[in-house]
Amino acid sequence: MSCWSARLVLGALLLHAAAAHAGEPATFRNPLLPSGPDPWIARDGGIYYYMGTHGDRLAIRKTRDLARLAEATETTIWRPPASGPNAQSIWAPELHRIDGKWYVYYTAAASGHDDDKHRGVFVLENENADPTVGKWRDRGRLATRHPGIDGTTFSVGDKRYFVYSPYVGPDSVLAIVAMSNPWTLAGEETIIARPDQAWERQGGRQILEGPEFLAGPKGDLFLSYSGSACWSDDYAIGLLHARPGSDPLDAASWIKSPEPILAKNPAGNVHAPGHNGFFDMPDGTTWIVYHANPGPDMKCTARRSPRIQPVNWREDGTPWLDPPVGAGVPAGR
Repeated sequence: MSCWSARLVLGALLLHAAAAHAGEPATFRNPLLPSGPDPWIARDGGIYYYMGTHGDRLAIRKTRDLARLAEATETTIWRPPASGPNAQSIWAPELHRIDGKWYVYYTAAASGHDDDKHRGVFVLENENADPTVGKWRDRGRLATRHPGIDGTTFSVGDKRYFVYSPYVGPDSVLAIVAMSNPWTLAGEETIIARPDQAWERQGGRQILEGPEFLAGPKGDLFLSYSGSACWSDDYAIGLLHARPGSDPLDAASWIKSPEPILAKNPAGNVHAPGHNGFFDMPDGTTWIVYHANPGPDMKCTARRSPRIQPVNWREDGTPWLDPPVGAGVPAGR
């Protein structure tokens, strides 16, 4: 292990003691792992489940202490077939608990065609209470209108939705569609955002990807996303906002923030922050998990590492984030 990697592991394992008042959230030190593109964290009771991109498999780390994530055993839950529509480039897994079952949504490419035209989002299902054990059932590829990546799902009331990043012409956009169950789409897709801002067009591509849902404390709906090419240091996280009672399937419901809500912080040695997810702590606070590079011009490699920090809320019910901090700097309240 290099000295650089050793320092990252050490930083990931350090956890400040909780503040004197019981129940006050702890302070973590980023990154949680020395490597981990496209991170995802799901909490079920007192257990956190972590996933990230490996490229050739799907794996879960299970822990009761996120500060000790690097010590958690990693369990491989699925490997791709030798051929077929989901045989390679296994990216961006997300673990969701829906109606008492676990589902993993992941991106994959067809054998012999590792290109944008042959990428799609696939679903696995597990009835076991613990997603690191039990049998995973292949629910196949979601029947999206376009090839695309980075699928996620959320519900509002009794209705479930699917959002992903389809390739439409030269752009990667964001599209939404209703679901009749966790592996079946229902109705027409609607494009709700295009890369029309300068900050979303860095690195030689016009890209919106990695959509993630966040419910606001006053009923507002939010979708974060990553803009620009992941190999650009200007890769960053943007935000769409729909007011309470809005129809998520109506493109007019979604208003885009003109600037990123989380961008690079060169002074803190954080570059290209992106591909995030949200999860709740036991104390009720909401946190964001995302990956970033610890230095400039590191592109889209395994050097991207997972980081977390709390989500702050304004009085009007909209979220904001502190600038990302570098290795060894406390990331909490």
